[in-house]
Amino acid sequence: MIQVEQTPNPDSLKFLSQKILSKVGTEEFKKSNLKNINIPFVKGVLSLSGVELILISDKFLTVKKEKNVSWDGLKPVIISHLNDYFEKNSDPILTNNIKDKVSDENETISKIKDVLDTKIRPAVARDGGDIKFKSFDKGVVKVELQGACSGCPSSIMTLKQGVQNLLKHYVKEVNSVEAV
Repeated sequence: MIQVEQTPNPDSLKFLSQKILSKVGTEEFKKSNLKNINIPFVKGVLSLSGVELILISDKFLTVKKEKNVSWDGLKPVIISHLNDYFEKNSDPILTNNIKDKVSDENETISKIKDVLDTKIRPAVARDGGDIKFKSFDKGVVKVELQGACSGCPSSIMTLKQGVQNLLKHYVKEVNSVEAV
């Protein structure tokens, strides 16, 4: 059974599943990158008119739509895609690593990633989004907001008042946080 939750971003909805959707963590897919995606489920949802991006996590899928499209027609089609997938497949949608994981990092970056993973990511996931570490240079942490957080009106405030304050508190080398 699929449950649907609102997110702080009116253009994004969170579709919760009782089944595992991803065994490899959270990944975001954008319609603008459709030709490079070879996962049939992802390609199918992104091909829907009005879908801008999807974010797949362990037990939820966040869909961000274009502003001019109504959820009334889109929501049932997405639920249908999810139900159809699990009628025909027992494996999660994402089962193998999509990106190579970099293990060569310094202690500061390890601390930043730990704070993001343990203190920030769970809160962002509750709102149907994700936050990905991109870089750290000269006191500036660059992150990418994904899913419902991408383009959300409150995301900049969350980034500055929430993420930046937490990172500065736990990792003294951090001076500021920016979205890429």
